[in-house]
Amino acid sequence: MRTAPSTRAHPTLSARQRGSAIVEFALVAVVFFTVLLAIIDFGRILFQWNAAAEATRLGARMAVVCDVGDPSVLSNMRKVLLNQNLTSAQLSVAYNPSGCTSSTCTSVTVSISGYQIPFISPFMGFLMPSVPAFSTTLPRESMQSINSAGQENPVCF
Repeated sequence: MRTAPSTRAHPTLSARQRGSAIVEFALVAVVFFTVLLAIIDFGRILFQWNAAAEATRLGARMAVVCDVGDPSVLSNMRKVLLNQNLTSAQLSVAYNPSGCTSSTCTSVTVSISGYQIPFISPFMGFLMPSVPAFSTTLPRESMQSINSAGQENPVCF
């Protein structure tokens, strides 16, 4: 008498591949999420670089119409960068020639240097450079927060 062979001794193809989908997903998910975070970080870097350029432009525009050394210039630059922790070594406003007054200054140079962006992806910190130094120079306009008619410049306050 012949008996049918047991299927338990030799599992079918689907039974042998039962966990392969999970392993494949784990391998692909690591690569996918790393690339996704890298793309997000790259977008944030471009945004911050653009914000740094815009902050120097704003700072220079404000510095030429406000009083020499007006603190609102740096505070508004920090608002544009969305970073209130930037030090005065990273943000600078230089009036030319050095030591000039509101009536003797010829130009203003505003610069940002040493600005670091925190990364989301662990690999982007190694691949992407830090934010380059940005500076903007404009010639003197009035450099006074009060005009000749005695009205205050609303930008400076």
